[in-house]
Amino acid sequence: MTRDGLPVRSWVFPGNTADVATVAKVKEDLRGWRLGRCVFVGDAGMNSADNRRSLALGGGKYILASRMRSGDEVTDEVMSRTGRYQEVRDNLRVKEVIVGDGERRQRYVVCHNPAEAERQRRRRERTVAELEVELESLRQSNTGTHSKRACELRTSARFGKYLKESSTGKLSVNRGAVSDAERYDGKWVITSNDDTLSAEDLALGYKQLMRVEDCWRTLKSGIRLRPVFHFTPWRIRAHVTISVLALLLERIVELRTADTWRNVRAQLERIQVVEYDHGDARVRQTTKLRPETETLLRKLKVAVPPKLHGIEPQPVADSVGQA
Repeated sequence: MTRDGLPVRSWVFPGNTADVATVAKVKEDLRGWRLGRCVFVGDAGMNSADNRRSLALGGGKYILASRMRSGDEVTDEVMSRTGRYQEVRDNLRVKEVIVGDGERRQRYVVCHNPAEAERQRRRRERTVAELEVELESLRQSNTGTHSKRACELRTSARFGKYLKESSTGKLSVNRGAVSDAERYDGKWVITSNDDTLSAEDLALGYKQLMRVEDCWRTLKSGIRLRPVFHFTPWRIRAHVTISVLALLLERIVELRTADTWRNVRAQLERIQVVEYDHGDARVRQTTKLRPETETLLRKLKVAVPPKLHGIEPQPVADSVGQA
């Protein structure tokens, strides 16, 4: 993708392809493009020592997400480092953290979305409240610590992380786990070896990847295209190509209008063609456009649809055989 988020090329790999192999293939294919500058952006699944070394070969630059709860330097040093956040945009703040010196120096950027943090906090409060109700129900039923419901709570992906078990087997809310979860509300951490990019550039560059991942989720339903029963490679490649083209159109629309695709689509859906009978003729015409819709079409460099689409005579009923 370009800096403005316009997709340029996509790749499709078998599901069992190792991350290092995909990185090597992409870098090899891009050599012939004579790009002035290329930055590789990847999620936390791509962030490994081998991948970072491979991406850095030949002066390559990268922006990678880092796992926050893995117990390494990100958890112990980056997340606990104090400092003031820099306001970048609405609902986005960044804080730069440097760990180590010399060759071991690693640059991190902690990103924070206050709106997302509030949403996660409310969701956790609802989860803990429901968990307390479940635990109270277990105590009242007095079915023992090894009841089926107690086992389900301990193994639940939703409730299990907020549970603790005493030496006697009694379940209760783990307040320490609840407090620890608050540290990560609305946050994500990225790392990069490109010192020419500011913390803001790194955060916005990584958000482009989040935008692509969101598009994969929404385009499947938005254009009624589902990755179901794809048994042949060419079908999979065709599906991805159509999705990339749809993303390209979305981004062009957003750049020209300086608005989100969701808002633009809502405006365009107001343009409708209606059919009605007028005397002996069937008329098709466009509904009257609102001023804001006409302004939007001018920004998109799209001609205003004609008011009249066609007039057809009504078919004369056949009277043969009628009484």
